Amino acid sequence: MPKEYRTIQEVAGPLMLVRGVEGVTYDELGEIELSNGTKRRCKVLEIDEGNALVQLFEASTGINLDSSKVRFLGRCMELGVSEDMLGRMFDGLGRPIDGGPDILPDKRMDINGLPINPAARNYPSEFIQTGVSAIDGLNTLVRGQKLPIFSCSGLPHANLAAQIARQAKVRGTTEPFAVVFAAMGITFEEANFFMNSFKETGAIDRAVMFLNLANDPAVERISTPRMALTAAEYLAFEKDMHVLVILTDITNYADSLREVSAARKEVPGRRGYPGYMYTDLASLYERAGRQVGRNGSITMVPILTMPEDDKTHPIPDLTGYITEGQIILARELYRKNIAPPIDVLPSLSRLKDKGIGKGKTREDHADTMNQLFAAYSRGKDAKELMVVLGEAALTDIDKLYAKFADEFEKQYVSQGYTTNRDIEETLEIGWKLLGILPKSELKRIKDVFIEQYYRPYED
Repeated sequence: MPKEYRTIQEVAGPLMLVRGVEGVTYDELGEIELSNGTKRRCKVLEIDEGNALVQLFEASTGINLDSSKVRFLGRCMELGVSEDMLGRMFDGLGRPIDGGPDILPDKRMDINGLPINPAARNYPSEFIQTGVSAIDGLNTLVRGQKLPIFSCSGLPHANLAAQIARQAKVRGTTEPFAVVFAAMGITFEEANFFMNSFKETGAIDRAVMFLNLANDPAVERISTPRMALTAAEYLAFEKDMHVLVILTDITNYADSLREVSAARKEVPGRRGYPGYMYTDLASLYERAGRQVGRNGSITMVPILTMPEDDKTHPIPDLTGYITEGQIILARELYRKNIAPPIDVLPSLSRLKDKGIGKGKTREDHADTMNQLFAAYSRGKDAKELMVVLGEAALTDIDKLYAKFADEFEKQYVSQGYTTNRDIEETLEIGWKLLGILPKSELKRIKDVFIEQYYRPYED
């Protein structure tokens, strides 16, 4: 039986100081029992010569310094895992919120799992089809990759997250595929949107959902992605499943880190965020990947809203260093009713070359991708020139490029949130649009592919 302490010295906001403790360790779970028998959970943040500073998971109201008792449980926070988690919804602490029974766990796993050892990593190389042309065709997601989505406040990243979660699959295989979805600091309305979206399409059957609402405690928000990744590690590395982990919104997570850091009176770093935020984010992102000798994999799509639409803000900045590229949503495209508003030029998937080509997508994929990038870039330049100098200043070929840029946004990028395109359809749309340009302009595509696929454009 854990020893009880009645030595609560002070309660300040979400923090509590307990004196005279023995054998208590960092990150250990504790239980506070109030005078009326109610129990609340806490976690050890700091140990100093028998004094334990703990963080409360719930509100501090009602804690009486004289009559409340504290027990330390001798273990870190754990998640009971089982294949029965598929199709279920949990809160940020792993408790069911869908009205179903508690999970009977196969085992209990510490949620503070370790990043994958670089020497044990397998190189990502298999194409994941998300059904979204701007990702599949131009910034391909590869199994075992970490590919974040950088959004702006007010943009429909939730719709894109739900679409990827519903549609993502590994082609040409019968290997089991699952989605682990974790939402942090979202409103009740957003939570309802995700729940209904998953239920209506049947995607819930292969998904595990963790929902942390905006009015839940900050410390719960910090545990939510770790819960999700622990569930993903169990499904991937013990049940040989291929798991797609979607985390939204990392900005809310980082704000909770800052809140806890401020409560502990730590010296702040850039913009008030703790100096260890890079390490903390890396401890999450680096749990994704493929392991040598194991069939399963974890592919991660973290979603974050850039404060003030600023790519140099610490959260997107640090995320970009740790992950393998980024998908960027643009406010300018959103205003044009392009859905999803993915800005393909600054977006990048550093592993895209590893997941495309013959036997994975199609042999012409790499050439058409490079040509589409080049044509769209020149088309945008032509449109900017048209704004400054007028259409009469453009050459005939520049006018074709300007037309290409417009049609590319309307037909290729903008597909809505319910259309699921396979990679062949995405490539065909690309070829159709390249038909706007004369063959002589397709300098990045091998002649053999031009002969096979090129057709003049028809409205």
